[in-house]
Amino acid sequence: MSPDIMRKVDYWIGIPLAWCVTLWYKLQRALGLKNPRYQEPPKRVLFIELAEMGSTILAYPAFRKFRELYPEAEIYFLVFRQNAPTADLVDLIPKQNVLTIDSSNPWRFFLGTIGIILKTRRLGIDTVVNLEMFARYSTILSYLTGARKRAGFYRFFNEGLYVGDFLTHKVPYNPHIHTAQSFITLVRSLAEDQSDVPLGKFSVQDDDLSLPVIRPNTNEQSRVWEILRDAAPHISQKHTIVILNPNASKLIEVRRWPIGRYTDLAKKIVQERPDTYVVVMGSASERAEAETIVSACASDRVLNLAGKTTLMELVHLFSVADVLVTNDSGPAHFASLTPIHIMVFFGPETPKLYKPLSKNATILYSWFACSPCVSVHNQRRTPCTANKCLGAIEVEEVYKKVSSLLDTKA
Repeated sequence: MSPDIMRKVDYWIGIPLAWCVTLWYKLQRALGLKNPRYQEPPKRVLFIELAEMGSTILAYPAFRKFRELYPEAEIYFLVFRQNAPTADLVDLIPKQNVLTIDSSNPWRFFLGTIGIILKTRRLGIDTVVNLEMFARYSTILSYLTGARKRAGFYRFFNEGLYVGDFLTHKVPYNPHIHTAQSFITLVRSLAEDQSDVPLGKFSVQDDDLSLPVIRPNTNEQSRVWEILRDAAPHISQKHTIVILNPNASKLIEVRRWPIGRYTDLAKKIVQERPDTYVVVMGSASERAEAETIVSACASDRVLNLAGKTTLMELVHLFSVADVLVTNDSGPAHFASLTPIHIMVFFGPETPKLYKPLSKNATILYSWFACSPCVSVHNQRRTPCTANKCLGAIEVEEVYKKVSSLLDTKA
């Protein structure tokens, strides 16, 4: 299903369903059932993070914090099927504990939802941490799993953002701290006194946001160089490599730096730096668009690897490359698991919330008065049809930063 259809389903079906679940929950409470003060420590927790691939990486510190607090508990992770490979990058979740829902069409989505409800009840899930921000679907699902503890973001006195009233651990959403800190807050709320409203009266330190570094072994490095040499037989480890990611999730396509700018950047890099190769990355469905950049450059040092790697091979490619220039999208966060220098364009969204958790991240941001224009408060929709905030970032500015990073590594 397209993002717009999912938003409409979440609104038109989600609101009345959330109201009905709230009514049922309140009735059970009135009858002395469903005590929200259930104090048993989690034994089987389900994290829900469905739609955004990069958010799996931002959630890593929260997974780790949960493991620190509850070392004996078993962790499960629910994600849309097309995003499931991201779970392979998180070493805290066993592969067999990754649950998926096929969202490719409404019928499969409905059947998948029923299947997950039945499966989580069979598994005996007792705790749900809903990482989705004010999504009614995932909030309702957290209740239908049968979990006694349900942590999620709650609106309190905010207008709109209605998700019902059946969370047991209600955490206010703070748009002034990094998303990874918000995720940790959800986890830590499970250990807080529920009578101390609102939950989250503690600080989350920057040290809590560190990520592991994925370092490919000899065979994995050899595979990456095999892929590179298939596209460019003369490339070697003495060359520097700049990766361009001109794509962004369909959820918010306005996050893209103009593709013509990527083309001009690639041309300038190969013209000015004869020792540098440029790799254009993307999924198989994005290969044709990547080819427009490669064709326009007319250089054997500009390679199209869109659709040529698995997700793990892409991460290993980041490990052997020098610089990644990318839109605000999943690959920026995947790259934060490697030592590569990351340059990320921000405009419709803010780096304050979504900056990659890497010490080697450089943010490209124009600080327009209208930016950011998408947030949880507008269902991440924007009326903008001309992202001038990104268009204001010139090729020359980006090239100078790329060149400086390459010179530093030389």
